[in-house]
Order: sequence, then structure tokens, then C-alpha cells
Amino acid sequence: MSVLLAATVLLSLLSAVAYALAAVVQERLAAAPKWWMIVALNGGGALLHVGALAYGSLAVVQPLGALTLVVALPVGAAVAGRRVRGREWRGAVATVAGLVALLTAVGAAAPTRALDDLQVVLLVPAAGALIVALAGRAYRAVPGPARLPGLRLAAAGGIAFAASSALTQTVLLRVGADGLAALERPAVAGTTLTIVALSAAGLLLSQAAYRYGLGGPLATLTIVNPVAAAGIGIGLLGLGTGLTSNAVIAAAGGAVLAAIGVVLLATAERAPARPTCRRALRCGRRRPRRRPVIRRSRRPANRAASIR
Repeated sequence: MSVLLAATVLLSLLSAVAYALAAVVQERLAAAPKWWMIVALNGGGALLHVGALAYGSLAVVQPLGALTLVVALPVGAAVAGRRVRGREWRGAVATVAGLVALLTAVGAAAPTRALDDLQVVLLVPAAGALIVALAGRAYRAVPGPARLPGLRLAAAGGIAFAASSALTQTVLLRVGADGLAALERPAVAGTTLTIVALSAAGLLLSQAAYRYGLGGPLATLTIVNPVAAAGIGIGLLGLGTGLTSNAVIAAAGGAVLAAIGVVLLATAERAPARPTCRRALRCGRRRPRRRPVIRRSRRPANRAASIR
């Protein structure tokens, strides 16, 4: 393993740990959230992610974001005071094995080329159009099961995060080549503002997606993000030109295995709460009693009673 790849993996792992801790804190302290802790952990994860982008390519850094689920697995279980279930262990093993295969295939790629101004101009409207199309369709007046709003919003958020990471790596490479003076150029300054807008859009879209459930949207976001980043890297940066056919097959197999692990982790079923006794179950199913209906007799009253 090269020094650059080791630095990329280490920074990505530390970023995943920070994001996982932030997610666990936000989930466990929902009633009285410590926002300063959540913001600090998310901010630290973002800075570590940016550092990883400075050493590794999009095809390496973005898939490593799936380690957030793997790290959150034992931490969340320990905080909740429960054991890790078999489905979760299988998902963690599949995710790690898929990422190892993916890193072995494309791990040698390093960020040597940034997006030029024309590619940035093409990327931002294309990503914006996809985001608007997915997010807008999620709110169309069609039947709920047909539109899948949570998955569409999560996919839009994944595209926003992937485009933001690609632009972030471009700004880092330009600053590394020309120094901080590169930020004074209108193109680089505009790209930096676009990064902020896309990051905010990805955060808002992911939070909106989680309102429709956590498992499906989380798996969709974790899968769409690296897939979109790989598409940007291959289509605009030519990351896949130096890979052999065997490396491409190994990378595809690792990506599929990691995606399966992500789905297992994100859709882990919770054990249903059992009633304390059968009587409690019967009481829960018992229908409320109806008041008896008093029927009046239609027979005429007795004459003797009427005389009295």
C-alpha cells in the first residue's frame, strides 16, 4: 500500500468515525440534543473528508463513506445496551470485503487532474437538473408507493454530495498548484460558493428523505453517492483509463458486494416487542364493549294499569 493510499484510507476512516459518532449522538439525544457536539463532530468529519480528497481520488474516497455504517454499528449497539445481530454482522463483513476489493482494484489512482472551467460549467447544471428532477418528482401528486419520495430525495442528496466532493477536489488541486491566490480568481471563488450550496442541498435533501424512514433512504444515499462520484471521475477526469479489464471486473464485484452490505446494515430489522403474557395480547385485541340496547315493548298497556 502506498503512502498516499494509506493517508487516504486513514483520513476517510477518521471521517467515518466522526460522522458515525455524530449520528449516534443525534439519535440518542433526540429529546435534549447537544447541538454543539453534533456540529463539532459533523464539522470534523467534513474536514477529514476534505483532507482525504487531497490525497485520494473520488473513486477511492467516496466509497469509503460506507464505513460510517460499519463504525456506527458497534457504537450504537453499545450505547443502546444491546448485542449486534447476525444480519448486521453480515452487512458489516460484506461492506468491508467489498471496499477492500474496490481499493485493491482502483487504489493506485491519485488526484492528478482537476476539472477545468468548461467541465465545471457542464457538471453543475447537469447535477442541478438531476437533483431538481428527483426531488421535484418526490412531491408530485401521484400515489405514494409509486413515487417513493424517500428514495428519490436520498438519491438527489447523494448526487449533490458527489458533485460537491468533485468540486472540492478541484479547488484543492488548484490551491495546491497556485497557492491561496487561486481563491481570488472568479472561477475558483464561484466553484467554492457552489460547493457550499451543493453541500447544504445534500444535507437538507437527506434530512427530508429520513422523514419517510431510515433504512431505505440511508442505503440509497450511501450507494448513489459513490456511484455518482465514480461516474464524474470516469466521465470527466478519465480515472478508469489506466485500469485493466480484470481490475474493472474486480472493482465492479467489490462495489456490488459493498452495496449488498450497505443494504443489510441500513435495513436491519428490529426485534418486535413481545407482550408480557398472553392475557396482555388478548386485552390489546379485545374490542370495546357495546352498551346493551333496551328494547321497548310495542304492546298496548293494560287497562287496569291505565285506570290506576
